[in-house]
Amino acid sequence: MIAGRRYGRIAPRICRGSLTDDGESRASRAGAPFGQAMTAIAERYILRETVQVWLAVTGVLMVILVTNQFAKVLGDAATNKIPRDALLLVMGLTSVQYLTILVPVGLFLAILLALGRLYRDSEMYALMACGVGPARLYRPVLAFALVLAAIVGWLALDVSPAAIREVRRIGQEARARADLQVMEAGRFVKFGQAGAVVYAEEVDAAGHLHRVFVQRRRDNLAEVIVAAEAYQQDTADPDVKMLVFTNGRRYEGEPGTARFRIIDFAEHGIPYSLPGQVPVNYGPKGRSVAALLESGSLADLAELQWRVSVPVMVLVLAFLAVPLGRSSPRQGRYAGLVIGLLIYISYSNLLGSCRVWVERGKVPVLLGLWWVHGLFIAAALVLLATRYGSGLARFWRRRAVRPA
Repeated sequence: MIAGRRYGRIAPRICRGSLTDDGESRASRAGAPFGQAMTAIAERYILRETVQVWLAVTGVLMVILVTNQFAKVLGDAATNKIPRDALLLVMGLTSVQYLTILVPVGLFLAILLALGRLYRDSEMYALMACGVGPARLYRPVLAFALVLAAIVGWLALDVSPAAIREVRRIGQEARARADLQVMEAGRFVKFGQAGAVVYAEEVDAAGHLHRVFVQRRRDNLAEVIVAAEAYQQDTADPDVKMLVFTNGRRYEGEPGTARFRIIDFAEHGIPYSLPGQVPVNYGPKGRSVAALLESGSLADLAELQWRVSVPVMVLVLAFLAVPLGRSSPRQGRYAGLVIGLLIYISYSNLLGSCRVWVERGKVPVLLGLWWVHGLFIAAALVLLATRYGSGLARFWRRRAVRPA
């Protein structure tokens, strides 16, 4: 049965035997030391395949997300929502937040793809001939999943909230400094708390605006200023700036009536107030674990359970991917990928919905998001029994008859 198939790269290195009638390999009968060494080689091989595919999948997904985010960050920088000198910092902080999403799905897809290739190339049958069953498959997979769960848990509980706080702090500082920055030529810019709009055709190196248009409203009055030049000037109040115009004309009146006043001036100044510094509302996503525990609100408790669920999700997906990755050589490498993606989407969406239910009090806090993890662990156990049932039965039968 196996002799006519291609074992691939692993067969010549670790296995010279074949399956006997009772499912036990000849290589496993050759002695415990040889069998242990052979099993260690097989586990290292499976681990290496999984890590390589995980790096490739996570890297591709990260490039896609960062590329999409880069366009948004550039738009925010163009509208002065973030300072231009903090562009790379904001991109880096955003990428850290993406890792909490990409690590679980990347590991899940990596296990499916790696095991799918081993089954397609019949290398998995060579490993089975060497006594590598489901338990041996789980050892390298779960070892790698534990490492990733620890990393993503640290990111979700500590690093990602800190990154969110920093991004929002940068955005607030940019809004406060927007009125002090040099305006760009050819753009309408809103400044000051009065809601004035300024347009300049040219901006020189000194920050002076040329051929300027300004429009603002005060109660029912509309005011329009057209000037040859304008520049900013400090005042005695650090929270108030003066926009000074030279050689222009001012139109002031009530729209819809003929009562307008036109004033020609050589120099004219408009004071405006800077936005006040208000405390940044980070929301539940930006609060530390201690702040979430201290608050005790439903939204904060739901956020805390969501953060803890991220590393738990890594382990559950790794446990679920092993039986999903099993396929026959005729099915191909990507046989279980579509089903796996559907399961992951259902898993993540159900967690997100349950988080909202906890926030609204529809699900008890003690039950929280944990029942979702239990549901998919049960699904993994069913798949494991369905796809590896005969192999597990032989394993336990051999242990039962083995002398103490």
